Amino acid sequence: MTTETITAAASGTWTLGDMTVNRIGFGAMRVPQDGPALRPDAVPRDRGRAVAVLRRAVELGVNHIDTAAFYFSPLRSANELINRALGGPYPDDLVIATKVGPRRDPSGEWAEHARTPRELRGQVEENLRQLGRDHLDLVNLRVLGTDSVADRFGALAELRDAGLIRHLGVSNVTPEQLAQARAVAPVVCVQNMYGIGVRPEYDAFVRSCGEQGIAFVPFYSIAAAGRENGAAGSESEVLTSIARAHGASTAQVRLAWTLHRGPHLLAIPGTGDPAHLEANVAAGALRLTGDDLARLETLHRAGA
Repeated sequence: MTTETITAAASGTWTLGDMTVNRIGFGAMRVPQDGPALRPDAVPRDRGRAVAVLRRAVELGVNHIDTAAFYFSPLRSANELINRALGGPYPDDLVIATKVGPRRDPSGEWAEHARTPRELRGQVEENLRQLGRDHLDLVNLRVLGTDSVADRFGALAELRDAGLIRHLGVSNVTPEQLAQARAVAPVVCVQNMYGIGVRPEYDAFVRSCGEQGIAFVPFYSIAAAGRENGAAGSESEVLTSIARAHGASTAQVRLAWTLHRGPHLLAIPGTGDPAHLEANVAAGALRLTGDDLARLETLHRAGA
């Protein structure tokens, strides 16, 4: 498929609270480094190239960027690159979503998740500082494990009431944890791992989010089994044949499938490569046929 004139507007829109975004967004995890992400020995990406990719994303109509203060490599921080590329001032329609909970020490090693109100406020303030904002558009509480999220989400709800956060979401959660959060404050999105063959047991949860008016924002939807390494391994013949029929890549088919799962699904593919960025955005215009979707459903349920 051609990518020359396709913008993120082709993917349609969804409303996060009172913020309208195009359904193809951009994940900033890979912006600070080349190669595997979130490792202490990550190789910093060229600053000019990183800034150029972020600016190009916005030029292509991307108005939903997902980031976090723990997205960094030696010398590079995703938030500060976003600030450099797009701040001063930020575009009026740009929604920057960040997440709190996970922590890395200055060397890049993982530390225990933030759990107390003081720790969570510190992470919110760090995101504010790095992004150069006086409030955060959307903050996702990312959790580890299945214990209750009520207290932690309550701490973020207090920061929302104080004007530091506009909207709240949750990440890596179960349906029970979503219900716990919603009992505390409105939830505009769920950000969980999901894709073709990835967590098919979440299909009902994905549909339930739509029924509740909550966006579902899958991560690693392109990488699939490769996850943060960005590699899906050898693709199935079903995927490759569908991609060939549309003149598309298998990554574009994976993204299009994500968007076909419901109007409330938002894709946030990440890359540091301008050509991959344009291809990802163009996937928002790829319309899969009923036969395509039936074949991909079989693949999905098989966990491929």
